[in-house]
Amino acid sequence: MDPVVDAAERRTRELEERIAADPAAFRVLTGDRPTGPLHLGHYFGTLANRVRLQRLGVDVFVLIADYQVLTDRDVAERLSEHVEGLAADYLAIGIDPADATIFQHSAVPELNQLMLPFLSLVSVAELARNPTVKDEIAASSRPAVSGLMFTYPVHQAADILFCKADLVPVGKDQLPHQEVTRTVARRFNERYGPVFPVPDALLSDAPNLLGTDGRKMSKSRGNAVALSATPDDTARLLGRAVTDADRRITYEPDARPGVSNLVHLAALCQGRDPHDVAADIGDGGAAALKKVVIESVNEFLRPIRARRAELAADRTHLRRVLAEGNARARDVAARTLAEVREAMAA
Repeated sequence: MDPVVDAAERRTRELEERIAADPAAFRVLTGDRPTGPLHLGHYFGTLANRVRLQRLGVDVFVLIADYQVLTDRDVAERLSEHVEGLAADYLAIGIDPADATIFQHSAVPELNQLMLPFLSLVSVAELARNPTVKDEIAASSRPAVSGLMFTYPVHQAADILFCKADLVPVGKDQLPHQEVTRTVARRFNERYGPVFPVPDALLSDAPNLLGTDGRKMSKSRGNAVALSATPDDTARLLGRAVTDADRRITYEPDARPGVSNLVHLAALCQGRDPHDVAADIGDGGAAALKKVVIESVNEFLRPIRARRAELAADRTHLRRVLAEGNARARDVAARTLAEVREAMAA
């Protein structure tokens, strides 16, 4: 066990107990880049947990990171469309703008102004050795990357600290990224006085769902079922999912990743144990497995799709939700920036 991950898991167990006892004492910052529709991997990986925390009574800030779209590309195509689509996805899965704050990067200039003093608190060497940055640069497949990509962890620190979030739901692979935010908060407080909480990573036991091609589920790879996909599109995508030649369906993630991934997806949608789902299919083979998965996914997504279609047809409502969330986030950011300026001037 990685000692960093082990410590984060122990801390998460403690935090979950505290959240259950007093959810209103916590604020969460989470979000996504608007580069396309959210998919099942997003739902089971992060979205469901956001709804859970919101319903418990945690103050949830959900960032639509439109500025961060530029970290690994020259232009942001169809950005307005993707921003509204992301807002529709959030509302359709149960994020309630009466209880949560949905906002855009670009609408909160005070947030981005925090990046300059934060950059003074970290060294170039620290940014260069950040494993998340190195992975993102490698994955970009570009001959050169922008300075924005290099400073991405500090930009993320501003995202988290502007609203003084004390919890950040992350995957285990994002812990090094989160540590930059904790470092920035500690160093600012040590240098200028206590302004920021040092946020904790909140690890989830979210499943690691593979795409239909057996690789990580991703918007850009065309291997994911979008929450907004039609039933026919869902059947087409899942119908070409990777399986194997063994007719007996079992749940063995290490030995049979493709088959097990489909079994797991059906189990998540049904709210059942994957071993029980596999046992029900038995000797039905890949065809029977895919039929079960397609039916399970389409039934699970049916109410979400219906709600999303209503939302997408009412762009005025989506824009109002964003405007109200942006206004609240900007008010919070302005107060934080004023505190930062006062602390730095003292």
